[in-house]
Amino acid sequence: MTVLDQTRVQKLVDQKWDEDIVPTLCDYIRIPNKSPVFDPEWAEHGHMDRAMTLLTNWLDQQDVEGLTYEVVTLEGRTPTLFCEVAASKAYASTRSVFLYGHYDKQPEFDGWQADLGPWQPVLRDGRLYGRGGADDGYSLFGSVLAIQAIQQQGKSHPRCTILIEGCEESGSYDLPYYVEHLKTKIANPGLVICLDAGCANYDQLWLTTSLRGMVIGTLTVKILQEGQHSGLAGGIVPSTFRIMRHLLDRVECAESGAMCDGLQVDIPESARQAAEDVARTVDSEIYTQFPWVDGARPDTSDLTELVLANCWQPNLATVGLSGAPQIQNAGNTLRPETSAKLAIRIPPTLDAQAAAQLVKQTLEHEPPYGAQVTFDLETHMSGWCSPEEDPWLQTVLEESSRAYFGQPVAHMGMGGSIPFMKMLGDAYPTTQFVVTGVLGPASNAHGPNEFLEIETGKRVTACMAEIIAQAADALS
Repeated sequence: MTVLDQTRVQKLVDQKWDEDIVPTLCDYIRIPNKSPVFDPEWAEHGHMDRAMTLLTNWLDQQDVEGLTYEVVTLEGRTPTLFCEVAASKAYASTRSVFLYGHYDKQPEFDGWQADLGPWQPVLRDGRLYGRGGADDGYSLFGSVLAIQAIQQQGKSHPRCTILIEGCEESGSYDLPYYVEHLKTKIANPGLVICLDAGCANYDQLWLTTSLRGMVIGTLTVKILQEGQHSGLAGGIVPSTFRIMRHLLDRVECAESGAMCDGLQVDIPESARQAAEDVARTVDSEIYTQFPWVDGARPDTSDLTELVLANCWQPNLATVGLSGAPQIQNAGNTLRPETSAKLAIRIPPTLDAQAAAQLVKQTLEHEPPYGAQVTFDLETHMSGWCSPEEDPWLQTVLEESSRAYFGQPVAHMGMGGSIPFMKMLGDAYPTTQFVVTGVLGPASNAHGPNEFLEIETGKRVTACMAEIIAQAADALS
C-alpha cells in the first residue's frame, strides 16, 4: 500500500499554489478566451492560442519526471492540450489514470461588483475573483501538482494522461473528434478524475454522483412582417410575447415550474437517500447561498426536495431574449417577433436526443393564431450517473477528505452538465470515476463575481495526490 507523508504533501501544495499557481491563474483570468459559441471568431481573435501558450509555458517550468505534452489542433476546432506522465518504473500495469479539465470560459455577464470584473483578477479574503479560475482554469495545475507531490516522495504512480479541452462551455461539440483522434493514447483508463464539478460546502471533499443533461435551443415566434402601432393593431394582432408565454406553458407550468411528463423520470431510491444526506449536511445553505432579493424564497421549504429539484428534476431557464428594443428606446409598437434562448436541464438518465425532439415537437405543434413558430436546437447532451465505487476508492476518498479537510467525504448529484463524463462512461463502463471540484456556495460560475476558493483548491489537489498514489496499488 502506498503511503504518502501528508505533511510533506500539504507543504508542497501550499507552496506551489501560493508561489506559482495563483499568479499564473491571475494571468489566465486576464485572457478573454470565451468558448466558441460565445465567440464564433475565436480563431481570428487569438485568445484561445494565448491561453494555450500560457498553459504550455507553465508546463515547461514544471519538474515532473516523464511529463510530455502536445497541443492537438484538428481543422476548424479549438486546440486541445494532451499531457502524459509515464508510469513509475516500479509500476507494471497498463491501466492508467485519466484526468480531465477545460480552459475555455463563459462570457462576461452583467452585474459584477464595481471593483471586480470577468477579466480582472482580484485576490481578496482567500478568494481569487475573475472568470475561469475555478471553472476550470485550475484543473491542469492541480492535476500536475498532484503527480509532482507523489514523485517528490519517491512513490509509485500509474501512467497518467491529462486532457484539457477548449469547447466544454459550448457543449463539448469538438471533444468527440479529439477523443477519437487520441483514443490509442488514452487507451483504457482504470480511473477517471474530473476537476470541473462543484461542492456543497468548503468543509469536505465532495464527489459528484450524477450530472443532469441539457437541451439548448432558440424559440422564435413571428406574427407580422413588420412592427405596427400598438393602438391600431392591438386587440386584432396577438402579441408574440403572449404567444410565447402560451407555448412555454406547454413544457413548463408557470405556477409550479413542473415540466411536462416526457421530461420526467423515476428518481432512484439511492438518489433520494443521497439527497437526504446532503440536506442534513448543508441544511438551509442549499438555498441561502444565493443572492435573493428581499422577501424572495424557493418553491418549498423541504430541503431534500430542493436537492432533488436541482439534480434529478428537469427545469427550464430562459437565458436570453431578443426582438425587443431597450426600454429607453421602446415605442408603442406591437413587435413582429420575439425570440428566447431556452436552457432545459434534464434528468441524468433521460435520453437527450429524445428529449430534444419532444421539446421541439411540443413547441412547434399547431402554433396559436397560425403564427410562425420555430425551435432551433443548438445542442443536446445526455446526463451521467457514476458507477458504484470500488472498496479501495471508497477508502482513499474517505481518508483523504479527513486528512486534508478534517471532515468525511460527501456525495451529491449536481445540477449542471459535463458532456465528457457521459462520453467516457459509455466508452469505459468498468472505469472508476472521481468527479469533484471547487465550485461551492456563492462561487457563481457563469455569473458575475465568480471566484475560486484557494484553500479548497489546495485541499482538492492534495486529495488527488492521495487518490492517484493509491491507484498505483489498486490498478496493478
